[in-house]
Amino acid sequence: MPKTDEHRLFLKDTLRKSVDFRLTDQNKGVPAPALEKPFAADAHRISLPGYKQWAEHVENKDIVSVISQRRSTRIFKSRNLKIEELSFLLWSTQGLSDPAGKNPSLRTVPSAGARHSFETYLFIMGVDELTPGLYRYLPLENELLFISAIANIKDELSMACLGQKYASTGAVTFAWTTIPYRMEWRYSLSAHRVILIDAGHVCQNLYLACQAVNCGTCALGAYDQEKIDHLLGVDGEQEFAIYLAPVGKI
Repeated sequence: MPKTDEHRLFLKDTLRKSVDFRLTDQNKGVPAPALEKPFAADAHRISLPGYKQWAEHVENKDIVSVISQRRSTRIFKSRNLKIEELSFLLWSTQGLSDPAGKNPSLRTVPSAGARHSFETYLFIMGVDELTPGLYRYLPLENELLFISAIANIKDELSMACLGQKYASTGAVTFAWTTIPYRMEWRYSLSAHRVILIDAGHVCQNLYLACQAVNCGTCALGAYDQEKIDHLLGVDGEQEFAIYLAPVGKI
């Protein structure tokens, strides 16, 4: 079995010194990969409330209170989220910060090189106006893409998360996948370290945003990779799950 210290190199930026960035696909003139996965024109999509609709559901808390009150929460009330609250949480974690939407790389979270390698999937169990099932957030359109209904969604999700019950007892579980090539296109072998750094940015925004709508969350990094990828319907190679977080009322 490898020694733990043999894997520490991944945490360092030493690898950057060995990468010839002149040979990246970006510098070869290969077109940049899209910042959002494509979808069928006739797919079932749900428009999300915009800023004017969800703003009235968000408490005006000062930043000091939001940061100091942040906690990991594994126990949730049996209450639905309003669709406006979900829309706010999605905007906070991957939404466009450019009001006109003209620059899709300007998001509410930082990302190395503005490459935003993540897709946001949602296991929805209890959100007003939404049928339970699996959805994907479309940040460029501010819409939800309905993917599928999942029989016994709570049990399936809990099993995929190694039996952790809290993974499926909230109103919705966020599941972020990464499409590594979005970052590799620019950073080659040094891409993978910054993907994980970016994941921290995204989930921390979720924690802080939850405080403003009386919700709680708990980041979840332990899961059965193959099972969760299968539930999400991703190939596990060019796209795979990297982080999860259930959200519910507290």
